[in-house]
Amino acid sequence: MVELFAGFAVSDYGPALAWYRQLLGSEPSFFPNEREAVWEVGAHCYVYFEVLPDRAGRGLSMVMVEDLDELIDAITARGIDALRTEQYEEGMRKVVYADPDGNEISFGGTSRR
Repeated sequence: MVELFAGFAVSDYGPALAWYRQLLGSEPSFFPNEREAVWEVGAHCYVYFEVLPDRAGRGLSMVMVEDLDELIDAITARGIDALRTEQYEEGMRKVVYADPDGNEISFGGTSRR
């Protein structure tokens, strides 16, 4: 079995927790310690942040999803706007969001729009 953890270094726990809750639309799946929060975003696939101020803001990761339009609509409804959107061949699209430190988490998939 393979498990994937995509992690982001952040400078401040409180704002990061609030932002990732808003982006992902749920409470964390678990808290390994007082510096980290982890969300399971798919079977054996996790997104997490850890307070590491010296490394904050340099992360980059992408999660491929089945219904990109539905996810983007839900994130927008929760009050977070995309940093940018990239179009690719055959209807593929990547939508990029930036956390308070500037880490970029993207969601990709095919788009009906």
